[in-house]
Amino acid sequence: MIELSIKTTKRTQAINITSQVARVVRDEKAGVIHVYTPHTTCGLTINEEADPNVIRDIMEALERMVPANHPYAHMEGNSDAHIKAVLTGSSVSIPLSEGGLNLGTWQGIFFMEFDGPRERKVLVTII
Repeated sequence: MIELSIKTTKRTQAINITSQVARVVRDEKAGVIHVYTPHTTCGLTINEEADPNVIRDIMEALERMVPANHPYAHMEGNSDAHIKAVLTGSSVSIPLSEGGLNLGTWQGIFFMEFDGPRERKVLVTII
């Protein structure tokens, strides 16, 4: 298992971590990579990286669906972040080949911060 450190600078932020993950697996011939974050207020997703407006639209849609200013019962003030993390999920799996990550033409791996800024961990396991 390899641990990546992700430093976020905003409360909500999407960070493309595809190149960091690709460096971890560059010498692998075949298998599956599992990418996981052990936090309850952030997530991981795979989506389009070619047009930055796509991920911006996703972040804005999540905010509309789960607004930060809703009167949630959780007293810490970050319930929206927990809910958004549930919607995005805490892990992704990607097949590997000699060429590296078998992502689609436009796909990238995104770390989704919903309660930053923070120092976060992403754990990468090669199977």
